[in-house]
Amino acid sequence: METNEKFYLRQNIQVEPLIDQWYAWPHLIPPATAARNITERHLKIMDSYISSPQIHANAVKNPKMMGGPFIDYGGKRVDEIRALRDRIKKERAHLLELSAALAALDSMLRETAKGHCIQPLYANVPDILRGYVELVYDLNNNPSFRLVEPLLYRSRFYDRSQQSLLLSVTQNDARPFVLSTPRLESNDTLHLRHAFDHDSIDRLFRLKTEPQPWPVIKEMLQLVDAQDSVMRSFLTTEPPAPYVPYTGKGVRWRYFGHACILIEANGVTMLFDPVLSYTYESKISRYTYLDLPDKIDYVLITHNHQDHVLYETLLQIRHKIRNIVVPRNGGGHLQDPSLKLLLENSGFRNVIEISEMEELHDGDVSITGLPFFGEHADLDIQSKMAWLTRIGSNTLLFAADSCNIEPRLYEHLHREIGDVDALFLGMECDGAPLSWLYGPLLTRHVERSMDESRRLAGSNCEQGMSIVDLFRCREVYVYAMGQEPWLNYIMSIKYTAESRPIVESNRLVQACHERGIIAERLFGEKEILLEGSEVRSPALAVPANV
Repeated sequence: METNEKFYLRQNIQVEPLIDQWYAWPHLIPPATAARNITERHLKIMDSYISSPQIHANAVKNPKMMGGPFIDYGGKRVDEIRALRDRIKKERAHLLELSAALAALDSMLRETAKGHCIQPLYANVPDILRGYVELVYDLNNNPSFRLVEPLLYRSRFYDRSQQSLLLSVTQNDARPFVLSTPRLESNDTLHLRHAFDHDSIDRLFRLKTEPQPWPVIKEMLQLVDAQDSVMRSFLTTEPPAPYVPYTGKGVRWRYFGHACILIEANGVTMLFDPVLSYTYESKISRYTYLDLPDKIDYVLITHNHQDHVLYETLLQIRHKIRNIVVPRNGGGHLQDPSLKLLLENSGFRNVIEISEMEELHDGDVSITGLPFFGEHADLDIQSKMAWLTRIGSNTLLFAADSCNIEPRLYEHLHREIGDVDALFLGMECDGAPLSWLYGPLLTRHVERSMDESRRLAGSNCEQGMSIVDLFRCREVYVYAMGQEPWLNYIMSIKYTAESRPIVESNRLVQACHERGIIAERLFGEKEILLEGSEVRSPALAVPANV
């Protein structure tokens, strides 16, 4: 390579953020939830694979086992999994101890805190946790504890040396499921041991549109000579197509898949729940990184699930983001870690935390956080928010996976905010059971009937139509269904025509059509232009990337 020749990062270079070689999803960032996932998910899965690799190989071939605790390496690479397990046990012994301490604390409180003064019990808190937890009762004398999360991030339990990036070429949507398969290196991958807050990550992703000479790239990524050939294979001299911003007088929104929507209006850009596909040949047309503006004024996160807080995408676009808006959490509950803290401790700046019914304003654009019920297996989790966006005369409600389990909530909200022009609603109304996501945080066995009854489920047709009718919506878009194949590695969903979420969303779309309401279930990509007039007229559908 000529030293003065400049290179871009190719658009099909997959960059997976890792923590001890496990895919970095939100519960692996905060120390307490990370510790519980190591002992109650990662080590158990690796032990099982080492003991019975062929059982795992057979299970991952069975569609009914999608999303299960099975490592997807075809029964091979057992020695590497064993080495990873042993390394984690040795190097993360303090996190294993933290996990055990959290379980012991929970048990101690159940057995000894009976409603009397809790102060004497501080002496019984496991030493490793002392000073990091406050012991409390609720109003019914049920004991619990509150984690002092900011201090935990400043302790030895938050170790940035666990963090890294794994780069590889991708040509399709297929990937092993992230909650059950650790990532192992190969001859055609590049493992960068950079913490998530390192500025080299922003510089790496700027290479997608801003080329640099090879010596600059090598220095900024701190590459050794043995890594040169692989990294060079990830580069190109061909410039990407330039982004064309929307300059109309109205509003343009684009659907990128799942719950990811880009809004552009009057020079303000908003991106909801960023999830991006890479760029490669596919039968399914889609928007990708190249369809994002150079500057994103607001990234808005609805809730702390791995399909809505996707580090793989967020790290790619961090250098573009001016502000990232998240719901305020309850403050210290194990099951509800602070989104603000986990993002700030990963290098994100200007993180704005807002409460229910709180507003942000930017010119003629306003953003209001609305209560979000359901979809969290009935756990006390407050870091979840629907977003109401007003742009001039247009009102759009991004309800994500809100489940209308209490219609009176929406009656109260309608009294406050009025009608809504366009509703975006998730309808994955089956949902996984409580233990699928939150199992590692539980310290007692949950009966199967209890587990199955408490789901991570969104609204069904009746619940959704109640919202549509109440807000007199003119347009309704079902989204956040996990249908796009590039979501399989984080959601493990594969629908059939008989799947309840498909049946229920079909019913809702049909019911809307019968009322004269524009409605569809989004898939792949979509572009809509909203006129800027004071009198609201129907949206203009524009085909995208046809």
